Amino acid sequence: MSLPSILRTATFTGLLCLLMPLSASAWWNKEWSFRKPITADAAAAGVTGEVGDTVVLVRLHEGVMKFSDANPDGGDLRFIAEDDATPLKFHVEKFDPVFNMGFVWVHLPAVKAGAPVKFWLYYGNAKAAKEGDASLSYDDSQSLVWHFSPAEGQAGQPPVDASRSRNNALNAAATNDSGLIGGSAKFDGAQAISAAPSTTLNVAAGAPLTWSAWINPETADQTAVLFAQREGDNALLIGLDRGTPYVEISDAAGSRRSAPVAAIATASWHHLAVVFGGNGSTDGALYVDGQSVATVTGPLPALNSAISLGAAAADGNSGYTGEIDELQIAHSARSPGWLLLAANNQGVEDKLLQFGADEGLSGFSTGYVGIIMQSVTVDAWVIIAILALIALASYAVMYTKGGYCGRTNRANDLFTRQFQTLRSDLTNLESVQPLNEDERDQLEDSSLYRMYKSGIREILHRFEIAGRPGALSAESIESIRASVDATSVRENQRLSKGMVVLTIAISGGPFIGLLGTVVGVMITFASIAAAGEVNVNAIAPGISAALLATVAGMAVAIPALFAYNFLLGRIKDIQANMAVFVDEFVTRMAEMYPAGNDGHNIRAAVGHR
Repeated sequence: MSLPSILRTATFTGLLCLLMPLSASAWWNKEWSFRKPITADAAAAGVTGEVGDTVVLVRLHEGVMKFSDANPDGGDLRFIAEDDATPLKFHVEKFDPVFNMGFVWVHLPAVKAGAPVKFWLYYGNAKAAKEGDASLSYDDSQSLVWHFSPAEGQAGQPPVDASRSRNNALNAAATNDSGLIGGSAKFDGAQAISAAPSTTLNVAAGAPLTWSAWINPETADQTAVLFAQREGDNALLIGLDRGTPYVEISDAAGSRRSAPVAAIATASWHHLAVVFGGNGSTDGALYVDGQSVATVTGPLPALNSAISLGAAAADGNSGYTGEIDELQIAHSARSPGWLLLAANNQGVEDKLLQFGADEGLSGFSTGYVGIIMQSVTVDAWVIIAILALIALASYAVMYTKGGYCGRTNRANDLFTRQFQTLRSDLTNLESVQPLNEDERDQLEDSSLYRMYKSGIREILHRFEIAGRPGALSAESIESIRASVDATSVRENQRLSKGMVVLTIAISGGPFIGLLGTVVGVMITFASIAAAGEVNVNAIAPGISAALLATVAGMAVAIPALFAYNFLLGRIKDIQANMAVFVDEFVTRMAEMYPAGNDGHNIRAAVGHR
């Protein structure tokens, strides 16, 4: 392979490596620079059977996603199905770029054990408008979802219902910004959060119902009502009795409570759920951390009243002390698999979701290359532009010189074969073996042929002066040798022409690049001094952009170094052949035209070139 071909191949391969995407698969929308594969494996969460449609929690942190690549408000987050074409419904509960945390709820259809659901998280589009409607994430049976996130209602605002029912709270409680899922409600035993009566909160007699929440009791062995909905003799109570969770229903026939179970540990989060109407039964089932632990006999009574969370017990016991997060109420009986999946997905340890490696839609406008290019200062661009000009000049020399050496070598080989056939007539190169038109044209590229022609011109010139071909004196031979040597010198100059450009690129490229790096670092530290504070996130792009100048200098010097040594070797080979030819030509000339020889029948070739 010729040097120009090698250079073209290497350059194309290098650019391809820089520009090729990290993933060869389809890209939902190329305005988004990054994506991450996420897999929801119900079996890994301990779920058996079919769950159906559900809303899963996607916890984002620095170990999962680079927050600096996303918009500060998380407005560019998008969730796409496995086909990389269908958008999924989602909403952001909280996105904090300062502490690098995010909590996003994503609706997944048809979840079941043994069939992991893969979907994509896309981010990295500064122009993206914020999307994500919480009301579209949940099904029609969902009548209330309180996230208790400070983002929903800061400065003591009541919790906002994320479902489409809009059952917002009437009053607020203290919140903990570092709750289980974004934020949580804190109860001190003397307050409650309530919601007004509504058609979506009303309960028909014997109707199905699912209630769930995360609780974190502050004290052990406490007796308190966590949730209450009362209307006359009818009531639904969910609470703790000396730390033991229970569910109780009341109607005209009296009260019925679930059997005692193990107490819930304090200072830890537990998923508590109650389901009525599951498995075709009207009885209620109590679940702790996704496991059924007790039942209460009898259907739900009719309830058309307000609800309260953290209320004091009717018998005067103290109210609940601790935290509650993610309260959900649905007028349907969620399956045991649905509850177990929620418990294992939303808890401290997410056993449902598995995150893959980040993928970038690479190029000069995205990814790390994009960050560096956007941070390059004007002085660095000037240095890079100078280096680019040197690189172009060196590539031009590589291309032209490589082609020239190749043509010269091929033509010299042809001339050498032809010259070796001469035995008696040095002036007639085709006396023994004629050449075709293409070979004659190829000879014009031979440096040896040009030297040969200069010698032949001198020989014929002396024959013309003498009036006939004949012998050459020693002085004439030396004169002819000097002419051939002069042509050899000019050929050497022609071979070396432009090589100085490569030496400039080799020695000057790194130093020019280093100059750009030093200036860039100086400017970066000057900006830090002016700002009066050190911010790693602000320093890193400037330093990396400054180092780009050194990289550019090395990128100019390294190809030039390889090409210079390659070309120098080929030039030396040609020069060696020319030195050998001079001696061979003079020797043959002395043999064919010795002094005192009058008998040679040499063709008069006036005007021969």
